[in-house]
Amino acid sequence: MKPLDCLEIKNLTVTFPLSAGTLWAVNDVSFTLARGETLGIVGESGCGKSMTAMAIMNLLPQAAQLQATGLTFNGQELTALNESEMSDIRGNRMAMIFQEPMTSLNPAFTVGAQLMEAILRHRKVKKSEARERALYLLEKVGITAAASRLRQYPHELSGGLRQRVMIAMALMCSPDLIIADEPTTALDVTIQAQILHLLTEIQREFEMTVIMITHDLGVVANVTDRVAVMYAGRIVETGLVSQLFESPQHPYTQKLLDCIPVPGKTKRGSYLGSIPGRVPSLIGDLSGCSFANRCSFCTDECLNNDPPWHQIGSQRGYLCWRNPEQISPYKGQGVSL
Repeated sequence: MKPLDCLEIKNLTVTFPLSAGTLWAVNDVSFTLARGETLGIVGESGCGKSMTAMAIMNLLPQAAQLQATGLTFNGQELTALNESEMSDIRGNRMAMIFQEPMTSLNPAFTVGAQLMEAILRHRKVKKSEARERALYLLEKVGITAAASRLRQYPHELSGGLRQRVMIAMALMCSPDLIIADEPTTALDVTIQAQILHLLTEIQREFEMTVIMITHDLGVVANVTDRVAVMYAGRIVETGLVSQLFESPQHPYTQKLLDCIPVPGKTKRGSYLGSIPGRVPSLIGDLSGCSFANRCSFCTDECLNNDPPWHQIGSQRGYLCWRNPEQISPYKGQGVSL
């Protein structure tokens, strides 16, 4: 593993044995994340984004079966660790911001108790020092009257404040990696913008590596360095943000971009783009391209054979039967960066 790499995933697969067959929740996912970089993982609900994050954190459901050629974090192979060793890393060197803070925060404990729990577990600090750290981070994430907030319970806070508490909780031990799973879900547009701006500022100040999981390409347009687009458990396209938004290669990425209204480009009263069809079943033996039944470029080859991966330089790649020379320049409305 290269010294500058923080996270390296090779051929990650997560399956669930069901009576109807094997459910392929994550299928042969690979990517490398450099230290200090922000990666956006984008896709529709159910495409495997959160399950990939849970696999990294070793928080998969008991019935899940994980296979990987490598799952390396800061030079340490995570699949070789037992639960006790993984607990020393989780919440300490890597942390996760869950998508719904109301269900992630314990309603029976105060905000202060939940904030201090991680640092008291992983660091040899006094309770007074843990409290000072909690106060500092609450103020850092823009929460006023931080001392009084420590005594409150989650239900006494608004959705935006609870999300800020979750961010502060993730920062308590100054982790190398933060996974933000849909951090703006259920928040209004104004609070969404504030949370995203806050995450960007914190990432730059603390020089952390961040994985931003979302279903909205517009959310990651100005937040991430690279984007990985997932569909039906697989990564179908990766690239730098500017590359992917200006010239998407995979038909699914193109259709996702066409679904986003763009100020100055989308005409008032016009219809937004949509993706016809439905996501195929991921249960049983899978063959062919999973996007074939929704793709306007589909051929018999797509239906019957797994598509190849086309690597374009060191940063770009996509999963499709169409070769780069067969792909016309993208003429959709795109997203302004």
